[in-house]
Amino acid sequence: MATPSTTVSLGEPWTLDALGRIASGRASVVFGAEARARVARARAVVDRLANAGDEAPNVYGVNTGFGALAETRIAADQVRTLQRNLVRSHACGVGDDLSTDAVRAMMALRAQTIAMGCSGARPELVDLLVAMLERGVVPRIPSQGSVGASGDLAPLAHLALVMIGEGEADVGGRKMSGAEALREVGLDPVTLEAKEGLALINGTQLIVAVGALAILEGERLATHADLVGAMSLEALQGSARPFDPRIQEVRPHPGQALTAANLRALLADSEIMESHRDCKKVQDPYSLRCMPQIHGATRDALAYARAVFEREIVAATDNPLVFAETGEIVSGGNFHGQPLAIAIDTAAIAIAELANASERRIEQLVNPALSSGLPPFLAPHTGLDSGFMMAQVTAAALVSENKVLCHPSSVDSIPSSAGKEDHVSMGSIGARKARQVATHVRRVLAIEALVAAQGLDLRAPLRAGVGVRAAQRALRASIPTLTEDRPLYRDIELATQMLTEGALVEAAEAATVPLH
Repeated sequence: MATPSTTVSLGEPWTLDALGRIASGRASVVFGAEARARVARARAVVDRLANAGDEAPNVYGVNTGFGALAETRIAADQVRTLQRNLVRSHACGVGDDLSTDAVRAMMALRAQTIAMGCSGARPELVDLLVAMLERGVVPRIPSQGSVGASGDLAPLAHLALVMIGEGEADVGGRKMSGAEALREVGLDPVTLEAKEGLALINGTQLIVAVGALAILEGERLATHADLVGAMSLEALQGSARPFDPRIQEVRPHPGQALTAANLRALLADSEIMESHRDCKKVQDPYSLRCMPQIHGATRDALAYARAVFEREIVAATDNPLVFAETGEIVSGGNFHGQPLAIAIDTAAIAIAELANASERRIEQLVNPALSSGLPPFLAPHTGLDSGFMMAQVTAAALVSENKVLCHPSSVDSIPSSAGKEDHVSMGSIGARKARQVATHVRRVLAIEALVAAQGLDLRAPLRAGVGVRAAQRALRASIPTLTEDRPLYRDIELATQMLTEGALVEAAEAATVPLH
């Protein structure tokens, strides 16, 4: 993991970019004096109630049971046991473990929520979360089990288990018990006091963590879609006229203008474009001509999702909430994931559309009836070689799978907790699906980059636009032209890695301007 180069303050607004840096280990979190004081004031309210013992009024999750057991009073001498049992009983996640970056994001977000000063947990819990982040303790958190309503209860319970010295964690690539993990890095587990188990598991941190990483990836993919789309346009001898700024101005969607600006920069000084300026073709297919409209709509949808998620980062999502100014503890529903669920379903659909258009451009390139004189499947020796025939099939398979994944999770609800939780968001499922969609889109775009690069090779000696040409050179530095059939899975893996690392975009930007 990289050494953190920046810091992010708990209890203050963050961008998704800041969260992404924390998740990847490029930023650390700081629990400052102002946030610490805010947390301590809220804790004092809970302590006053807890110290009142059996004389205190019923307050949900402090001296009562949980969910459908909210009316069950808990004796004062059993409050610690109540909180420990809550964490243990709710740690029933299943499925593959969340990735390290998602877990780190969850830990930071849980600390952030407490630092907002409405949770009623002690500052010591925030200190432990920060120390675990700093020292590389990664709790094992199964990815399935949350319905995204009373918070992401099961996943967050697995996080909390490690904090109390139970569960499992990873330290330096080694799996061990939670107790061993804390001991390995010189930390002690906490004993949960009144309300603290609830404060650790009641919230939307899985949805935000996984969904934010999907949104960030989607934004990067939108830029890559513009770049590989420009490569395909050149290889297909398409026109840049649809990217005229006047066209974008009379339909003023922000994302559309950004994509068109990217395309104009990438296609500047193209010899290929100039060579067919006076051809008889009137209009290109939509997957080429309408890139500003298609990719731009994705950008605008992701901007909406980003705004929702950045609001959630500074939200208090516990229940009940502690208002230190008045000394009140008030039950509500801020744990419900519906705002995020709808936003991340929208984001998944938007990201998937990048691959829908990309696969159609791949088809344009490999289909001799559509490819403006290029050989069938861009094969070096037609008939003897199959060229990129199956690459298009792979892209089609990924696009088809995305169509299933893009069915919105937020339209479903299954009541839980004996009907007390009668509407749930399923936002955690939507977030996980969105990240899988983004993975598929990256691979489809990688396939398009390979196919477009082959097409550009076949247009030589004519040169593409300056940005396209730079990206083509960067690709060819690692992946040679296809001169005879070879197993393409290695090429796809390499191209996918280049997209993950941003190598093609970096090369294009070095030759032109920063891309949006």
